[in-house]
Amino acid sequence: MERSLSMELVRVTEAAALASARWMGRGKKDEADDAATSAMRDVFDTIPMKGTVVIGEGEMDEAPMLYIGEKLGNGYGPRVDVAVDPLEGTNILATGGWNALAVIAVADHGNMLHAPDMYMDKIAVGPDAVGCIDINAPIIENLRAVAKAKNKDIEDIVATILNRERHQGIISELREAGVRIKLINDGDVAGAINTAFDHTGVDILFGSGGAPEGVLAAVALKCLGGEIQGKLLPQNDQELERCVNMGLDVNKVLLMEDLVKGEDAIFAATGVTDGELLKGVQFKASSGTTQSLVMRAKSGTVRFIDGQHSLKKKPNLVIR
Repeated sequence: MERSLSMELVRVTEAAALASARWMGRGKKDEADDAATSAMRDVFDTIPMKGTVVIGEGEMDEAPMLYIGEKLGNGYGPRVDVAVDPLEGTNILATGGWNALAVIAVADHGNMLHAPDMYMDKIAVGPDAVGCIDINAPIIENLRAVAKAKNKDIEDIVATILNRERHQGIISELREAGVRIKLINDGDVAGAINTAFDHTGVDILFGSGGAPEGVLAAVALKCLGGEIQGKLLPQNDQELERCVNMGLDVNKVLLMEDLVKGEDAIFAATGVTDGELLKGVQFKASSGTTQSLVMRAKSGTVRFIDGQHSLKKKPNLVIR
């Protein structure tokens, strides 16, 4: 992939963030998601690449745009697989909460897992604890391993997990172990990424969330030198059959190389609402400000980008 693609992808996430941020706290998550998706689609048409959506807004007959299999880009440049979540955290934005993001991950064609839309059990850590975790090991063993790797007492470890009824058992184990816990209502892509940045205060992520989001998090952590492991969790015979038809073993632990292969990948995200890692969109009379993160695995470069956008000169968020 060409390195210039990194900055082009930021334009896409910026547009999605600016479009959806207008809906913050208004209780209309579908309208916000549609706004992000439409803006992302418009800017993608200007990007020099030959992209195919492998993780998107649904199948072709379920989503008007950014569906799985859709072609993105202007038809020139590298051939890549694309994973998109135009608005990671629709419920977050609808309630004005923390950590809503516009997210894109890109890898060379054939290198990204085509994850089915179902649950995935996950465990994720940043670079300091790579090689220390095991999704099949007891919670306490993973906590001890991460504490040792980060030279912390176990009581100083912060674990993050989606605040769901299905996680009550894990939450009880974490509390019994004495670690600190950050419960998140939505947005486990942000939760996984936060494990790789010291200033977020998060050391490890546990629990189940969407499998597509697991692949997005894997690309981000690949760029950051972190690690995520996952196991698909089909909830019914239909989901199990889909895994079989896709050649996916539900008993297999999915490691980094299973989720995103190769030496190169790019991850870009723009904050829609404020979070530990990125500031959300702010509007003035005729402008908007954004904060974005873009990373490339091959170079190890991590960039934080502050943008100021003239909504008068660029009312549709794109100049061709």
